[in-house]
Formats: sequence, structure tokens, C-alpha cells
Amino acid sequence: MRGIGTIVNVVTVLAGTVAGATLGSRLPERLRAAVLQAVGLVTLVIGARDALGSRNVVFPLVSLVLGAAIGEALRIEDRLEALGARMRRRFEKDADGDDTRFVEGFVAASLLFCVGPLTILGSIRDGLGGPDHAQLLLVKAALDGTVAVAFASTFGWGVGFSALTVAVVQGALTLAAGAADGVLTDRMIVEMTAAGGVMVIGIGLRLLDVKKVAVASLLPALVLAPAGVALFAR
Repeated sequence: MRGIGTIVNVVTVLAGTVAGATLGSRLPERLRAAVLQAVGLVTLVIGARDALGSRNVVFPLVSLVLGAAIGEALRIEDRLEALGARMRRRFEKDADGDDTRFVEGFVAASLLFCVGPLTILGSIRDGLGGPDHAQLLLVKAALDGTVAVAFASTFGWGVGFSALTVAVVQGALTLAAGAADGVLTDRMIVEMTAAGGVMVIGIGLRLLDVKKVAVASLLPALVLAPAGVALFAR
């Protein structure tokens, strides 16, 4: 059944959030910080690996530059943060009223769970069908559930609401892939994944508190990279 990978992914994110938020207060602050730093470092490694997979760095570079311009014009990062804040005010019952922690958890988890190559490739494979079509998304679900425990122990319940983002983004990609069967080439996927790898590096920098990169504003690059390949690759 197409879409089963996304359904399992949503469940693991929610389960990981419950476990992390419930146990989070019992974990020492230094341990929670160390876990988050470990996730940040691994995220950097994954992003670098995928970014280096490009066959021509011009495609991800140009797509990211143009994507940033479009993303900033559309204020994607601001809108995503505003969405997190609205959800917090409606649902969060945290007595300390810490909007920043809730929003950062929602935004960071949404980006991390939705930008990586497993999201792209897994959703595309799921949408195209065939044997083991959900395999990549099931692997991603196991990883996201583990990361959700670490995130929720630090950021709280905001992480759980990223399951909505996972459902929307992966569901849309799966449907789009089914409609675009025969259009996407291997080269398009390679350059799209490379652009996503650069964004994953930005997420790692955010997690390590090195630089708050506006990763959400770069998301249009995931469309521009394969479009550039279609127009200019030889």
C-alpha cells in the first residue's frame, strides 16, 4: 500500500516525542545537551556526505541561491515559525509558557525530518510503487523515532507536532512522485539530494547552536535543482 511508510513515520515520531517529553525532566541537563550535540554532529556528517554526491556542484549551488531568494520573498522561515507559535498557544499546556522552546522544537524537528535524502528518495520510491517501495521510509521512520526522543527531552511537546509536517510533506511528495512517474531521472534525484544535503548541514549548525541558518527559506531549491538538470544538463 502506497503511503504506509509515511504512516509508520508519523507514528514513530509521536511515540518518540511521548517517550522523550515524559522522561526528559528526569534526565540531567548535561546529558540532554550532550545527546542533542551528538545528533547535531551526525546531522552534519549526513549532510556533508549527501552534498558531496553532486556530479556538478553548480546545480545545487544555483538552486540554493535562487531558492533562498524565493524563500525569503515568500517568508517561508517566518511563516513556519509563526505556525509553530500558533500551535503552541492553542495546544501547549506548559506552565512556564516557553514559546521559544516549543517553536524551536517544532521547526528543528520538522526540517530535520523532512529535508533529508531519505524523505526525498523514500517518498519518490513509495509513490512510484514496485517491490519494497516503502523500505526507505521505514528505515527513516526508525531513525526519526530515535531522534524524536532526544529532541523531545530538550524541546518538549513541540517536536510531536512535526508529525503533521511529516504527513503533509511526505504525503505530497508521494502523490507527486506517482503523478511524475517517468519524468524524474537519476541525475535529477542526485542533484536534488545534494541540495538537500547542504540544507541538512544547515540544520546541524542550528542544532549545535553555531548559526541559526534559515533552512526553511532554502526549500524551493528542492524543486529548482531537478528543474535545472532538466533544462541545462548534457
